[in-house]
Amino acid sequence: MLLSNKNAASLKPLPEPAVKTEFLSPDAPGLARAAALLSDGALVAFPTETVYGLGGDARNDMAVARIFEAKGRPRFNPLIVHVDSIETAKRYVEWTDMADRLASAFWPGPLTLVLPIRPDAGLSPLVTADLPTLAIRVPAHPVARALLAAFDGPVAAPSANPSGKISPTTAAHVAAGLSGRIAAVVDGGACDVGLESTILGLAETPTLLRPGGLPQEALEAALGAPLALHGAGDPLSAPGQMTSHYAPGAPVRLNATDLRPGEKLLGFGKVDAAMNLSPSGDLTEAAANLFHHLHAMDALGAEVIAVSPIPDHGLGRAINDRLRRAAAPRP
Repeated sequence: MLLSNKNAASLKPLPEPAVKTEFLSPDAPGLARAAALLSDGALVAFPTETVYGLGGDARNDMAVARIFEAKGRPRFNPLIVHVDSIETAKRYVEWTDMADRLASAFWPGPLTLVLPIRPDAGLSPLVTADLPTLAIRVPAHPVARALLAAFDGPVAAPSANPSGKISPTTAAHVAAGLSGRIAAVVDGGACDVGLESTILGLAETPTLLRPGGLPQEALEAALGAPLALHGAGDPLSAPGQMTSHYAPGAPVRLNATDLRPGEKLLGFGKVDAAMNLSPSGDLTEAAANLFHHLHAMDALGAEVIAVSPIPDHGLGRAINDRLRRAAAPRP
């Protein structure tokens, strides 16, 4: 992996972090402090409409390296870059008519587009994990948008949790996993969508690389054609494609219609459960509750988390994707 000359020599294994993590309010002074920390190469967690992101200056090799270190994230797993507008996105990727149509329809919002990176993008090569493409999006959360405006630059931001663990939808979730390893957390309350963004590859045929907070059906309706799908055996081409991911401490059993000794049920619909993603069977509510409820189920001390069947359409596809990865054998 080639880095800029000024930073290549300094990229070495980082010491175990031992910092005092600041908790910042989502007001002007808090956002100014968060932007200053990002400008200094420090890491700041902040809310998006999907989950909390762990932000670092995408142009700064050491800041991006610190994201991987803080999370324990494999270096071959690329990051999503967050920007404030379509016009800003065009500075970093080779823009297309199809990208313009989709961005105009769904940005700001829970959609990440993967496009060829511009040769003059000026981003750390660690962001793309040496791939020729960049994952980029414009988030909708007002705190995220205000922070991007205050920082005035591209922010690389995977989910703000230890790699492979449950994604965070509150500042408390971030603190539980990363306190002492990052500079600050901007507390913007609970995330509305509760699932990571949908990732769509546009480098060639439009391909759903990761289901997420924007349903596949909405994208297909906008394009007027079905999407190609990323297969389980296909090479890693975007964030969120690791086989084992989003894992609670306890093992997970899917499509549970009974309860076995030592299990606690994470329900869906009208079932008797320790916790229920949506008693009414609403997939939007279930998506918003998924990671929060998995954190809470872990706290209940279940030997095994059994999960009710989830319909595999709309947001159910993204919920089932996260649950399959949570239930996969741990490395």
